[in-house]
Amino acid sequence: MIKGVHTMFYSDKADELRAFLRDVLGFSATDVGDGWLIFDLPEADMGVHPTGYPGSPPNGTPDISFYCDDIHATVAEMKGKGVEFASEVSDQGFGLVCRFVMPGPVEVQLYQPKYDK
Repeated sequence: MIKGVHTMFYSDKADELRAFLRDVLGFSATDVGDGWLIFDLPEADMGVHPTGYPGSPPNGTPDISFYCDDIHATVAEMKGKGVEFASEVSDQGFGLVCRFVMPGPVEVQLYQPKYDK
């Protein structure tokens, strides 16, 4: 049966994005050849959100988010490493949320959940 999930980013700046994930976000990785890194991720969860509300993406859109215990400390640490943020932290009900930009450019969400993990 299913024992995990494999996520991917497609980028024309793959080497830069791999370095960002390794060096900035701190994910360990296995080099499976020619610099292709498969990253070991910490715990994970998956949600299914409805569409049709203001700001929701089109039906069928996948999204990857990173979460943390203290969003303000994490944002400060990441800004100290030169990470660009596309939005300020805001309360979205389920958690505190912002978006940051990785090489590619690839924009992803960072949040601090309000629910128990």
